[in-house]
Amino acid sequence: MRVLFWYCDKFAWTPTIKTLEEVPVSHPEQHEKAVVAFVHVEPKDIQEKSSAETKLVKNAKWLARKWETKKILLHSFTHLGEEKADPDEAELLLDRVQERLVKADYEACQTAYGYFNDLVLEAKGHPLARIFKEF
Repeated sequence: MRVLFWYCDKFAWTPTIKTLEEVPVSHPEQHEKAVVAFVHVEPKDIQEKSSAETKLVKNAKWLARKWETKKILLHSFTHLGEEKADPDEAELLLDRVQERLVKADYEACQTAYGYFNDLVLEAKGHPLARIFKEF
């Protein structure tokens, strides 16, 4: 798994091009003061006993605490590596991560899965505003 974390003063998306036929219709959203995780799920991440899911949860919570926010947004971003997990399995992993974050008292959501999205991103020029991790 590869993740590019951003702390954003503002993050918005508008679904534009549907890339997976079976996904539901999605609508634009905007959030403020949020940690945004651009997540690239690889085949090894969906295998049994992979620690990638737990590491994503822990790193997202750590960064949210640093910025004193409870908002964490998950954005499927299959552009950080060559190998890509099956889209259905990757979506299930992101759903589990979201569920775990909500159970830990975070406001967690996902951008429109299975779409290319127009993005609006406003981020601080700070070392903790952009962090890359590979699990």
